[in-house]
Amino acid sequence: MFCRNCGQKIEDDAKFCPICGSKQEEEGFSAPDRKESCRSVYDSSSDGYAFLCFLFPIIGLLLFLVWKDMYPLRARSCGKGAIAGVITAIVVSILWSLIVFLARGFKT
Repeated sequence: MFCRNCGQKIEDDAKFCPICGSKQEEEGFSAPDRKESCRSVYDSSSDGYAFLCFLFPIIGLLLFLVWKDMYPLRARSCGKGAIAGVITAIVVSILWSLIVFLARGFKT
């Protein structure tokens, strides 16, 4: 059976969930009935997704928009990675433009 509060698998005769401590009803059920609880169990911030979104900010934006309601912590990681990637790309392109401009200026 599954916990009514957090959705974790528990013993069939458990009165309380060993994970979250919530009291269980006498009758069990075969699947978690609270989607929010199940989603929160699988939602966590992810450095891997943040790095992927840093490298590909468009993917980060899309993942943020898709996951913002279902997996808010993971979506936040993607959003932060995408923002960091865009800012880094802008700074690097400005620095590169300055370097090229200055290099051309010293040639003439």
